[in-house]
Amino acid sequence: MSYILNQTLIMDLNRTESAHARVIYSQMSPILAKIMPYANNQGVRIHYEVEGNGPPLELLHAHQFWAGLEWFRMLGYVEPLKKKYQLILIDVRGHGASDKPHNPKAYLMKTLAADIVAVLDQLKVGEAHFLGYSMGGIVGFALAKYAPERFYSMIIGGAHPYRFTTDEQALLDSIIQLYKKGKDAYVAECEKQLPPDMAPSVRAAMLGMIMASDPEAFLALFLSEYGASSFEEVLPTMKMPCLVYAGEKDPSYSRMKKCAESMPNTTFVSLPNLGHLGAWRQSSIILPHILKFLEKVSQNP
Repeated sequence: MSYILNQTLIMDLNRTESAHARVIYSQMSPILAKIMPYANNQGVRIHYEVEGNGPPLELLHAHQFWAGLEWFRMLGYVEPLKKKYQLILIDVRGHGASDKPHNPKAYLMKTLAADIVAVLDQLKVGEAHFLGYSMGGIVGFALAKYAPERFYSMIIGGAHPYRFTTDEQALLDSIIQLYKKGKDAYVAECEKQLPPDMAPSVRAAMLGMIMASDPEAFLALFLSEYGASSFEEVLPTMKMPCLVYAGEKDPSYSRMKKCAESMPNTTFVSLPNLGHLGAWRQSSIILPHILKFLEKVSQNP
């Protein structure tokens, strides 16, 4: 699965004032988080934000370096979804304004799942819908194992529950090697991918987010059991309504389709001409499927 910074996305941000505002907001997120709520899981603070009204919907982001939950704003998910749902946006530990442990044992999948449940407990939400992409989707499978009773439905994109293949692990290893080089090398690599014609204010905001992130925490995440654990055994037990989606050009597409076929109450959406990043970045393509699924689930509880 690809986690590299997407240059096309950054160019899109550079061209739009509303996205520009979201980028500036993202730069301020660590400051704003001081007056925003956290859940606590065994001493680790998990930052979350709540927007909208309606049935609760938890959103869990992919790992794409620095932005955490802000990706959902920058990519255009929040505005359409919050019109009908109470969105619970969460910074996965190690990302955004959540705490950033450096011990790989702090990033076991069972622990990441417990973080999500801790947020629900903090908000006194008994059950919620769930939407997770890539890393967020993998945590979704962990939630299906450890806390299935807390979710009305699950929407999982760009993720599968199996141990990584040799090719998937090789890609992950390349990211691990970058993080092992330290903060300076990480920042330099991210900065190289910023377009040279980017507006100075946007560039400053993006660099601010990159500088605020912690590659040592990312390294700890990927040196835990990420990619080495399997939740294949939980698939037949996922009886809640599920939507699984994937871009047809995603290198792991066949494994995502395979897992959907093993789930008893699942709709699979195939997205032509999209890869791993595209299936997340092109929110205008996937959002109609997500909204249709949630409306159907809400009508048939």
